[in-house]
Amino acid sequence: MKKLKKVNDPIYGFITIKSELLFSIFNHSYFQRLRRIRQLGLSELVYPGATHTRFHHALGATHLMGEALDHLKEKGIHINDVEYESAQIAILLHDIGHGPFSHALEYSLIKGITHENISLQFMKMLNKEFSGQLDTAIAMFKNSYKRKFFHHLISSQLDVDRLDYLNRDSYYTGVSEGNISVDRIISHLDVIEDEIVVEEKAIYSIENFLNARRLMYWQVYLHKTALSAERMLVHLMSRAKEVHSLDNISPALKYFLENDFTLEEFQENPEIVHQFSKLDDSDIWHAIKVWENNKDKVLKNLSQRILQRDLFKIKLGNEPLKKADINTLKGKIAQEFNLLNKEAAFFISHGEVTNSAYVLGGKSIKIITKKGHLMDVTQAADLPNIKAMSKIVKKYYLCLPKNVSLSIIATIIILYGV
Repeated sequence: MKKLKKVNDPIYGFITIKSELLFSIFNHSYFQRLRRIRQLGLSELVYPGATHTRFHHALGATHLMGEALDHLKEKGIHINDVEYESAQIAILLHDIGHGPFSHALEYSLIKGITHENISLQFMKMLNKEFSGQLDTAIAMFKNSYKRKFFHHLISSQLDVDRLDYLNRDSYYTGVSEGNISVDRIISHLDVIEDEIVVEEKAIYSIENFLNARRLMYWQVYLHKTALSAERMLVHLMSRAKEVHSLDNISPALKYFLENDFTLEEFQENPEIVHQFSKLDDSDIWHAIKVWENNKDKVLKNLSQRILQRDLFKIKLGNEPLKKADINTLKGKIAQEFNLLNKEAAFFISHGEVTNSAYVLGGKSIKIITKKGHLMDVTQAADLPNIKAMSKIVKKYYLCLPKNVSLSIIATIIILYGV
């Protein structure tokens, strides 16, 4: 490029976009759409500063990928220009398949199709548009590239994706526990036997990284108020699909409310991906404002509650409710709010959430000792709490309207023990 392109980022300062191809993809409408998708969905209802977007995160992760590759090259790891550019493209586009409100609507508006699946379809369409220049990036993203460590930097238990979102989400939410030593971790990465490893001297930074991830999940990603809001939004979209309230909403949202597409259809029909590229948070907010005056009382009530932040109360427990107990609660809600039983189902939500900072096995975090021995981070010295972090913590939630009668509250206490 005649002139390197720079973008000012509140976390890292000026970020340099190092190639013409990367800059062309950066400016493409598919990627620019991420400016209109919040990174943390409805978490701003808990943390008012959490209004940053997937665009911010993707750009930050791309910067960290460049930093990681530069450090590896300094240590003698050969990385050619195509590999360097492709790894940055892969991480720039890793979240391009997210729909409105990020994870909140991943399994309701688009059922059974993950954002990673859709990201891959976007990459394939861009690859066709850019005459096959994304071949290597796609191979790295899919973990089919011959040098596996590139994929580990894109997707693993210690990837640049996690390094960026922990620091970025910590910054925007104000939850300081998520702050990690990104520079120190990246400067102590190495490649051994085609795997990303961490030098032993950075082991305490890894401990802090895993602990920060555990705390951020409970305090931010699985915060019970944000979880309640997201469950309400999921029920709202499900009801909209059911009653076909499609007037005065955006064509893109109407397209996906009218149809349930399979992954195979996404893969075979570029028009579906193109329509998805027009969908973002603003489509949902506009629809909610339209539906607050809808004749369907479920749609109207849920829309009004979300707009007014009149969120469902949420209770967490150690045991799941039985189906018969849920039906009891539905019956009481139907009676109190003058609803049919099938309508009352939209005013109660239950399920489970899990939190594990580190998963044993799989793409584990490897430590290289000063003597050259490789070991899993859980086996490293002075880290007794890492094994505790690897334990999966599971909690069960129950959401329902705040303004329920004392009789329903009493039933909850009896059934749920809260």
